[in-house]
Amino acid sequence: QVQLVESGGGLVQPGGSLRLSCTASGRTLSQYAVGWFRQAPGKEREFVGAHRRSDGNRSHYADSVKGRFTISRNNAKDTVYLEKNTLNPEDTTLYYCAAGQPILGAVRSETAYRYWGQGTQVTVSS
Repeated sequence: QVQLVESGGGLVQPGGSLRLSCTASGRTLSQYAVGWFRQAPGKEREFVGAHRRSDGNRSHYADSVKGRFTISRNNAKDTVYLEKNTLNPEDTTLYYCAAGQPILGAVRSETAYRYWGQGTQVTVSS
């Protein structure tokens, strides 16, 4: 069993930056692919980005965040980060990290991830 915890959410002004962290207990996060998803009230959960160990330095991103968000891993700290830059109000929502072992074709699908955190709120507002 893996328990995931997100942190780093908060209030940020438009154009600002924020870094979310995902840590795990139970098993080391380095064994899994980690995906980031977000879900606004009344909307479906949507894919933000993901990194699989088998892809090396390559990560996968939704078009809406490509070029603004970056996923990185610190294996020494067993933590995965989602660096978010140039934030806009449309990025306001609850962000989740998830862990699993998706195949390449399923990396954007939430059903491919077995473990989920509780989410951290990001609010972009002036």
